[in-house]
Amino acid sequence: MRAVIQRVSSASVSIVGEISGEIKQGFLILLGIEAADTDEDIEWLTGKIARMRVFADEADLMNKSLTDIGGSALVVSQFTLHANTKKGNRPSFIRAARPEQAKPMYQEFMLSLGNKIGIPCQSGEFGADMQVALVNDGPVTIIIDSKNRE
Repeated sequence: MRAVIQRVSSASVSIVGEISGEIKQGFLILLGIEAADTDEDIEWLTGKIARMRVFADEADLMNKSLTDIGGSALVVSQFTLHANTKKGNRPSFIRAARPEQAKPMYQEFMLSLGNKIGIPCQSGEFGADMQVALVNDGPVTIIIDSKNRE
């Protein structure tokens, strides 16, 4: 499971011109699920994200987590995070989970993260053509892969 986490002052996702999910301060999370992912990956990754201290404290140091600031999360499914570009110019997405596996895991990820931060996650629509708008705060952008736990 791979996530691109962007600290935002606001973010939204629209589908055919209608807003599907919208947040103020918090995280925009682009989530890619691969075929080898399990519930254990969800638990590890949602815990890591909920506890991540990248928001400013009173001394303007990155010491506060999403829960500390009462922030929100907007989660957008993005299978292209598992693109393999090793051969040729057309990416391969063979590692990405098929929709019948990925969609329930995407929903479980949002439920797990929402439980950890104390508020439901906002979201796009799994498999839809979405337009994402954000104001990246910092900018702060972090990539986490549950298969490469650094």
